[in-house]
Amino acid sequence: QVQLVESGGGLVQPGGSLRLSCAASGSIFRMNVMAWYRQVPGKERALVASIIRGGMINYADSVKGRFTISRDNAKNTVYLQMNSLKSEDTAVYYCSGDIGFQRYWGQGTQVTVSS
Repeated sequence: QVQLVESGGGLVQPGGSLRLSCAASGSIFRMNVMAWYRQVPGKERALVASIIRGGMINYADSVKGRFTISRDNAKNTVYLQMNSLKSEDTAVYYCSGDIGFQRYWGQGTQVTVSS
């Protein structure tokens, strides 16, 4: 059973930075895709960034140039560095990992951008 645990969320002022971490219980090398999603009340969960095992990275247009996704296979951890945060980045952020056709989710971490 794969478990993903997010950390690093919190309250930050506009223009500030946060780094989210997603620690996997097993080897993330098995996961062909790892990603970060976010969700606000009343809206569907939306893709923020994804990274494929071969290294290809994809970002939502709204975060390009501000967010950076990375993975450390040795630490079984995926990161999301978030800079120049805006109020509209406020959401619950979820980590996901795909093994074959199976997608695993973390429990989510709240990010609030407010002055």
